[in-house]
Amino acid sequence: MAKSPAPPEPAPELSYEQAQAELDRLVQAMESGQLPLDQLLASYRRAAELLALCRARLDAVEQQVKVLEAGQLVPWTAT
Repeated sequence: MAKSPAPPEPAPELSYEQAQAELDRLVQAMESGQLPLDQLLASYRRAAELLALCRARLDAVEQQVKVLEAGQLVPWTAT
């Protein structure tokens, strides 16, 4: 009986800044017009993943800001 391949290792979690920097590098490479078609497609897929990650992080931060603006958090005061 053949073994099924092991699931891929999860990628390390990137910070927003790391994801944005990688996304910028990918976009520059794709815009250069120098990538072979297969690499262009792989770069596009990775860029889409990074864009989704960045959007999710921004949405989470936006929700936190809304909570702060609504005054739902009590400011800390020294006693």
